[in-house]
Formats: sequence, C-alpha cells, structure tokens
Amino acid sequence: MSLTPAFLDELRARTSLSTLIGRTVKVQKAGREYKACCPFHNEKTPSFTINDEKGFYHCFGCGAHGDAIRWMTDQRGLPFMEAVKELAQAASMEVPAPDLRAAKRAEQAKGLHDVMASAQFFFEQQLGGIDGAEARAYLQKRGITNAACRAFGFGYSPDSRGRLKAALKDYGDALLVEAGLLIDPDGAEADSEKTIKRESYDRFRGRLMLPIRDIRGRVIAFGGRILGQGEPKYLNSPDTPLFDKGRTLYNIDRASPASRTTGRIIVVEGYMDVIALAEAGFGDVVAPLGTALTEHQIDRIWKMVDVPVLCFDGDAAGQKAAIRAAMRALPMLRPGHSLAFATLPTDQDPDDLVRAQGPAAFEAVLAAAEPLVERLWKYEHDAAPLDTPEQRAALKQRLAGITDAIAHPDIRAHYLRAFKDRYDALFFGRASYTAAQRPSGGQRAGGWQRDRRGNWKAPLPPAGGEARAIGATGLEQRLLRAILASLLRHPDQIPQHRETLSGLRIGDPILARLLAAMISASFRKETVETQGILTILGQGEVYNMAKGMLRADTFTFTPHRMVADSDRVSRDLEEAVRVMTQGPELETALAEATKRARDDLTEETFAEQQRVHRLKMDHDNRLAELVQSEDIV
Repeated sequence: MSLTPAFLDELRARTSLSTLIGRTVKVQKAGREYKACCPFHNEKTPSFTINDEKGFYHCFGCGAHGDAIRWMTDQRGLPFMEAVKELAQAASMEVPAPDLRAAKRAEQAKGLHDVMASAQFFFEQQLGGIDGAEARAYLQKRGITNAACRAFGFGYSPDSRGRLKAALKDYGDALLVEAGLLIDPDGAEADSEKTIKRESYDRFRGRLMLPIRDIRGRVIAFGGRILGQGEPKYLNSPDTPLFDKGRTLYNIDRASPASRTTGRIIVVEGYMDVIALAEAGFGDVVAPLGTALTEHQIDRIWKMVDVPVLCFDGDAAGQKAAIRAAMRALPMLRPGHSLAFATLPTDQDPDDLVRAQGPAAFEAVLAAAEPLVERLWKYEHDAAPLDTPEQRAALKQRLAGITDAIAHPDIRAHYLRAFKDRYDALFFGRASYTAAQRPSGGQRAGGWQRDRRGNWKAPLPPAGGEARAIGATGLEQRLLRAILASLLRHPDQIPQHRETLSGLRIGDPILARLLAAMISASFRKETVETQGILTILGQGEVYNMAKGMLRADTFTFTPHRMVADSDRVSRDLEEAVRVMTQGPELETALAEATKRARDDLTEETFAEQQRVHRLKMDHDNRLAELVQSEDIV
C-alpha cells in the first residue's frame, strides 16, 4: 500500500507524541518539552526528550530518535502499515486504499476479523457453560489459573458438528469456511462429478481452544487441544487470508512489549510451554505453530531482539528442531544477529521444570545458553565417530558445508576461523610451527632423558586425558579474577569475549556463577551496565565477591597503570583471555604428544612433543608476566 507524504504528515500532526509515549513511559513536563527515562536503554537520569511541536523524540544517551510511527515500530514492535493503521484509527483518519482490489481485500479482512472475534466469544462462553466442565477440570489439573485463562483467552469447542455453525449463521457458510472455522466437504478437493451436496461442519469439536493473535492482539486463528484420546493431539486453523502459520508466532502480541523491558525473546516448542512460563513470570516467550521455526519467523523475532534464545526440549525431537532452526538461520545471519540455544533437562518441558524447581531453575537454563557457533560445532562433532583420519576429514567436510551456507562474507570468515581453531585444537594441539630440534648429548629437555643405552625416554603424561578446569593453579586463579573484575568494570567488553568465555570450565563455583551471570546479562540487554549485573546477582556470596572486585584498587594487566583507555582495556583483555584459555589446551596437547612419543618414539613424535613443550613454557612465562604485576590482587 502506497501512502502519500501529505497523509503521513497529517497523521503525525494529529498525534500527540507525548500522550502516545506516556501510555508506556512516565513522562514529565520540562518547559516546552517533555522528558522521561529512555525506554531503549537503562538509565536513572532522564535523557529522553519529547517535542510535541516538532513531532519527534530524541535520547541524548543512546541516540534513539524518531516520530510517532517510529515509536510504534521500534517500541511496540509493529510492522509499518500496522503502526499507521493504529495511529490513523486513534486520529479518526481513514487509511487510503490504493485501488479497488486493495479496498476489497481490506473489507474482506475486516469481515474475517469480525468472524474470528465472534468465534472467540462463543468458545469462551462454552468453556464457562455445562459442556465446558471437562475442559475446566483439565485446566485445573494443569494448574492454570483463572487469570491466565482470561489473559490467554481459553475457550471450549463443543463435541458437535454444528454448534458453532449455528451460533454464527448470520455470517454465512462461505465466510466461516474462509475463516477456517468450518470444513466444506465439497470444496476444491471434492469430486466434481458428485451431485449430492454435503453440509459443511465445525472444524473444532470437543477441544480446549486457544486463540492465536496477531501483533495487534486480534484473533486470526485457533489452536485446539483434544481432551481425551484421539489424534491429532493439537489442531490448528488452516492457512487463511488472515493466518499464515509459517509467518505467525504464538503470543507475539504479549511477548513483543515484554521484550522491550527484558531485552530478550525466548522461543519454546508449543502453546502450553508459553503459558506455563508466563505463569512463572516469563512474559517474553513465543512459540511456532506446529512446525519447525521458519525463516520468516526468525526474521520476525530479529526485529525484536538481536539474539533470541531457543529453548527446546532436551529429547531427540527437541534437539533436532533446534538444529533445523540453526541451519535455516545460516543464510540469514547478519552482523550482530544470531541465535542462542538453551537446553532443558532430558524428559522435562518448561512446565515440568518450573513446577518442580521454580523459576530460578529456568533462569539457570537460560544463563547456560550456547552461542550458535558452539551449538553447530558440538552437533557436527557428536554426529559420527572421529577415530580414523577419514572420519576426521568427514567432520571437516561437514563444517565446510555449514560455512558455505552463510551468505554474509565477514560472518562466514569468522565461522571458518572459529571452526578451524576448534578443529586444530582437537586434532593437532595448536597451529603448526616448524624447526623443532632434538636435544643432543645427555641433556634433559621437557622431562626427556637418555637411558643407559643412549635412547631418549619420554616422561609419563599427567593422569587423565581430560582438560583440567580453568583456575586450577594459583597464577591462573589470579588472572581469572583479574579478567572477571575488568569485565565488571567494563561490561561493554563482555559480548566481544562471550563466545570464548562460554566454553570455559571453571573450577571455582563462585567465579563460574559470576561469569554465567555476566554472559546472561549480555544476552538480555544490548547495553550491559555494571549495576545491572549486580542487580541480577542479588545478595549472596557471588554478589559479595563481585563487590569486592570492584572495591579493589585496580584489576589491570599492565603495571603502574591506574586509568586505562577503552582501546587499551580491549587489547589487554583479549591478551589475558587468550593466555587463560590456552593453558589447559596446551597441557592436554602436551600430555597427548608425550604419550604418542612414549608409545612410538620416532624423530617426528619427539619433535612434536618438544614443540608443544616449548609452547607450554612460553605460555607459562607469559602467564607469570601478566599476574606478577603489582596491580593484580
């Protein structure tokens, strides 16, 4: 639909911007303007101004700027035309139709919306009546409160072929069939030679009913759950002029405004998951409608948040759905936009988890969400054995297939690098270096020595082949504390290191919980603040540790430097994180190289063991340099 500049200018002129924004945000008069705390980023002192005369808002803190239409699209999450229509309705203006066909479609849609609203009213009445007793008992058994029933619009469709049809007879069968409420047995798929006319009948019979709403809260379809035995367990409306299940997300009308507060969207598998989490205090939850998450749905979610969290069941079906969504997202990836994956315990859905362990247990699942790159690596790594060179080459080929699917060149390059680093660390220790010379004479080198026959003998490898936890040594513990303290002071650096930090295994449980809280906060908000992290931590030993880190004189990585510029902080953190994560990797690689040489001593295996040993010595020296600064406490 094409709208003229004159129409849009008139629409803006008729809209009081301060009144519109004041419905969501507390505004205060400040001279000829209004001021408020910015809804687009966390702040305590108002820097958000509203000018009714000029018809725009502006935040001097984060730079958010726009008019009434921009407010509806950015803050409310509405598509452009939906925003215009809602503003026009409030301003008593008619949105012009560009041609007769468009006007006819608009009139048709209006009729369908009326039909769906009437059907919703009918289903709600039936739930409260005699026929709805079984449905009410089911809701009570599931622990769904009356408030949730009202909020989500629960209803009941009687087990009859014609009750709804009779109740809505004034609309006519044709409109009811088009709305997906009736089934026409003589429709397009019927045998054209049959002359006996069969009656249309109700699509939903004997089911607990849930309305599916669009972004504006209008009913566009229904989902029905069977109460007894039978198939299908869930039945959705067919695609109609109002409803396209591949483009629609359940609960988007409620989750979209909630996400403005939390900075987060959680995607779960079905209706009841959404409702259970809403009852537990999670309002920013949506679900696809009986299908895997589609490209259209992913794009719709990205309009609300940059990194939605997909939280599917921990069983095989749930994890397959998560990977399908990951694969579909690959061609669509763009800078800053990705997916995160939180996995529920096996054989538990969100309802089971929050009922058994409370909302905190689900928050912990979200805090442990993995970035897309990590989920893809683990999936391909676990897809087949990796015992032979051919199997390892197959892994490399599968990873190449993933990166080939990424359209954005910069993102593809980063994925290539990330997968190569993981692949090399898994099979080759680290990147290869040349010219490793074997020691001569009887000198010792990395624990190696000649026996009485003059042969080189390798030392025993450390016990256990699994990489130890970060922070197992005193030096590492001090460096880890310094890194976490620096991230607390400069939380804008967390997203830059989030992927690396998410994969760490930290020995100290308090430090591990502090890091998990920081990573979780960075997924929730575009702008992470120190006070916000402390608020998430609440009171307790983790909070006390964080406060203690902030009270320390400095936690930097360069001696005698009390104040650091942002570029220096970024460079120092990058170096410190690199050194910290490299230690366990090198230790494991050294143990493996030592074992290979001990089992089969050749010039090549000896040279490899010595190469890794020198890398480990260099690492230990650099670690000592970093933490021997008098600034680290």
